[in-house]
Amino acid sequence: MLINVNPLISPEILQLIRSMGHGDKFVLSDANFPSYSHANKLYRMDGLNIAQAAEALLSHFPLDSFIPYPVERMEIDGKPDEINEVHQDLIDTVKKVSGDNWKVGSVERQKFYIEAKKAMAVITTSDTRPYGCFMFTKGVLKPDGTVWII
Repeated sequence: MLINVNPLISPEILQLIRSMGHGDKFVLSDANFPSYSHANKLYRMDGLNIAQAAEALLSHFPLDSFIPYPVERMEIDGKPDEINEVHQDLIDTVKKVSGDNWKVGSVERQKFYIEAKKAMAVITTSDTRPYGCFMFTKGVLKPDGTVWII
């Protein structure tokens, strides 16, 4: 056991996010995402929905302030500006855990699949709500352990 490590994060996922460097990405996906065919490495957070998994991950993961959108959501086909329930849950979780200054962007679904294959890993959840797929980009920590915000 470790102090202040979210117990929802497995040792393997903790190792993943610790080993990532500035600009590296991971995908947090719903249960319907083709994880096995799109993942360089695949990790599971079974039994959790997107918001629960994101809250656990963001409690340790610094977001990238050098880009406009350190979190990107998969767009709904034909409705790129629509925010569904799972999108709103993730947006609310980012604000709750990481702060109000972070913006969530969007990526067209087919382009999201292409970008997912370039990510370091896919972390899949049990969430079955449609379009519940997100990409997170790691930021920089300052010497005092706070997130570098430009």
